[in-house]
Amino acid sequence: MNVFIGGAWPYANGSLHLGHISSLLPGDILARYFRSKGEEVLFVSGSDCNGTPIAIQAKKEGLSTQELSDKYHREFKRSFENLGFSYDMYSRTDGEEHHEVVKEVFLRLLEEEQLYLKEVEQCYCDFCEQFLPDRFVEGECPYCNHDARGDQCDNCSKILDPSDLFNQRCKVCHGSPVSKKTEHFYLKLSTFQKELEQFVKSAKDQNRWRDNAIQLTERYLEEGLHDRAVSRDLPNGVSVPVNGYENKKIYVWIEAVSGYYSASKEWAKLNNKDINQFWNEDTVSYYVHGKDNIPFHTIIWPSILSGINNKSLPDYIISNEYLTLEQRKLSTSKNWAVWAEDLLSKYHPDSIRYFLTVNAPESRDANFSFREFIYSHNSELLGAYGNFVNRALKFINKSYEGITPKGELDVEIRKMVQSLYERIGHLISDGKFKKALEEIFDFIRYANKYFDEEQPWIQIKEDIPSCNDTMASCVYIIANLSKLLSPFLPFSSKKVQEMLNLNSSGWEELLVSGIVLNDVKPLFERIDNNRIEEELTDLYDGMLK
Repeated sequence: MNVFIGGAWPYANGSLHLGHISSLLPGDILARYFRSKGEEVLFVSGSDCNGTPIAIQAKKEGLSTQELSDKYHREFKRSFENLGFSYDMYSRTDGEEHHEVVKEVFLRLLEEEQLYLKEVEQCYCDFCEQFLPDRFVEGECPYCNHDARGDQCDNCSKILDPSDLFNQRCKVCHGSPVSKKTEHFYLKLSTFQKELEQFVKSAKDQNRWRDNAIQLTERYLEEGLHDRAVSRDLPNGVSVPVNGYENKKIYVWIEAVSGYYSASKEWAKLNNKDINQFWNEDTVSYYVHGKDNIPFHTIIWPSILSGINNKSLPDYIISNEYLTLEQRKLSTSKNWAVWAEDLLSKYHPDSIRYFLTVNAPESRDANFSFREFIYSHNSELLGAYGNFVNRALKFINKSYEGITPKGELDVEIRKMVQSLYERIGHLISDGKFKKALEEIFDFIRYANKYFDEEQPWIQIKEDIPSCNDTMASCVYIIANLSKLLSPFLPFSSKKVQEMLNLNSSGWEELLVSGIVLNDVKPLFERIDNNRIEEELTDLYDGMLK
């Protein structure tokens, strides 16, 4: 089976925060799981380096747009690598390959008569001396009266045009924009209404999309799709490949989502592979992103693919709800955020991965709390998992001279492990990562109870054969946990496998015996509870700066 996994592209005008990581982490869990099963996997993403926000932030930092996007692209790559993200290709939208592919997609849509020209009124800022991108027009949403951007209202999730907003203002200078006539290319999105209705019904019947993706997409379809502009007067980006319109740029509706295809082509070229291996109707595709990106992946991208006669429509939509921070909405402008690089400099990457998975906003908003994060690490990763591995292997070092004993495996434990591989695999492939990790840790707690009840420290003195059985079963548990947890906790899983001298791959039961242990060390260190107040103080101080 060929599996394509596309992670949303973070915008290269600021550092990654926990909201980004939370929404993108499922992609890596999927990639690691399917690779362990022996499937062919292509996992891609990249940095979004185009558009006005890049130009504005570059000006604030006294950098060129290239220097700014280079800076954050390097930071993104570093953060993802340190978190264990196993991208096959992490690209960028200002690369030559991306520009060429986006132009190809645009010209193909034009050739298929899916685009047309239209003169429209667009917001223009006299002070900034430029047409304003939709998201740089702010005002009041006409549907819910909350503050909104010109492309979408985050409160009610309506897709908007800047002209819809009340009390329009320029995000850059806060002045009132005026309307000016300009000409743009439009995608015939309305013509895909029936096709998309059937597409969404099929996804719903197969239970392959998150509920928020189904509900939001059905709402858009019930309201009726409208044709959307696919070009804009922007300072940087992919130029429209049509004579007389080269100064206009291809808008994000087409340009950003086409990054999945351009990154795939870049990977194929670098690895001498055939891109069609992952872009056909038999490929199973996963698209991983946050709630605010749902319409891009359930309406825009399927329409573009249909418009260019590409049959590889999205299969699974893994769309997280929002992650709040200490019960408040994340806000980068107010510095109310936890930055990925900062957290990685202080905490184990598996601690971050564990907490963001077991507390993931899969079906409703979830909260990141430093108190819960540190308690979670100390009680679950250290207290349950790390403690079981450490005391079992330390006991073998002490009582068996570091060589795991041969003994009869506990029948019930073996049945549980065999069942776990099947259940956890199904949960991961269905996008239920939180439930999968919870089930594994339920088994870890059972393993600790088994160790306590068997009392090997007494058995070694009174009944050595029974002790051999107990410890053989414990080593069997540890070896298989290192595989079951590897999609979620790759760093500690690798550490366990090194201690057990294992080189096994595959998503199946592992039988081991007579292993010479290698340098047994604790998997995790305790985090001092005083760090909670320190982190909260730093967080509030940062907001006041």
